[in-house]
Amino acid sequence: MTGSVVGESDGARRRPTPLLTPYVRSYEGYRLDGFPSGTHLGMPSPEVTVILTISEPVELSRGDGRCPERFDALAGGLSTQPVPIVHHGRQHGIQLALTPAGARALLGVPAAALGPWAVDLEDVIGADGRELFDRISAVESWDERFAVLDRILTRRLVAARSTSPDGHLVHAWHLLVTDPARPVRAVADELGWSRRHLANRCVAEFGLSPKDVARVARFDRSRRMLRADPGRRLADVAAECGFYDQAHLARDWRDLAGVPPSRWLENEVFPFVQDDRGVPGRHSET
Repeated sequence: MTGSVVGESDGARRRPTPLLTPYVRSYEGYRLDGFPSGTHLGMPSPEVTVILTISEPVELSRGDGRCPERFDALAGGLSTQPVPIVHHGRQHGIQLALTPAGARALLGVPAAALGPWAVDLEDVIGADGRELFDRISAVESWDERFAVLDRILTRRLVAARSTSPDGHLVHAWHLLVTDPARPVRAVADELGWSRRHLANRCVAEFGLSPKDVARVARFDRSRRMLRADPGRRLADVAAECGFYDQAHLARDWRDLAGVPPSRWLENEVFPFVQDDRGVPGRHSET
């Protein structure tokens, strides 16, 4: 249960250099040790995830009886399913939260190309992926590691051919994640598109339909709010996050997380990875 397990955690969170802020929401360094072995859920979010490990690979389980897949560095696209992360009571690395525009500018592909699972970072960005992993592993402080990220990602940004999705998609993304209660038809109407055209463009760029973009954004907002205040009434969270009611929140948690909020809070023993110190509900644009 959260708060009942003694373990050691430290780390640091930082925004990237200003040139990168439209593309990278945050750098999150973490070191966790002394916790019970188990499975940590990487939850659906409206961000492309990049993880660079430091001491040992991260292990992702598909839950089908096969051995977990191991990655020194990975990139994960947008998804409507949680990713089970198998751990042995310890994790050490850096997690980057990229906007969908960051996928294009820094990884060279739309978020949709990454798929709903995870791919080896080196398979996506080649030698730069290996360089990131090697250089971050070779230095000791978080400041030095973040400086490596700033330097290599800025180099990739300057060399990028395309740094943003189509402007209409940028606006659609903004509407869907900042106001997930807005009907998809209203978003399409504002763009002057049909619902079908909006859906096709969103799936091609983001890997999610407009409805699922809004669902994931709303779910992520509720997760952040509950993490910041576990004792908050679910009815209040539902109202503030754009759900119709508490039953709607419960259904989306069942569909997107596989567990109700109360069970997630009980099982989530790691205090730092995906922990939230910002304003609940704040999202980066694409």
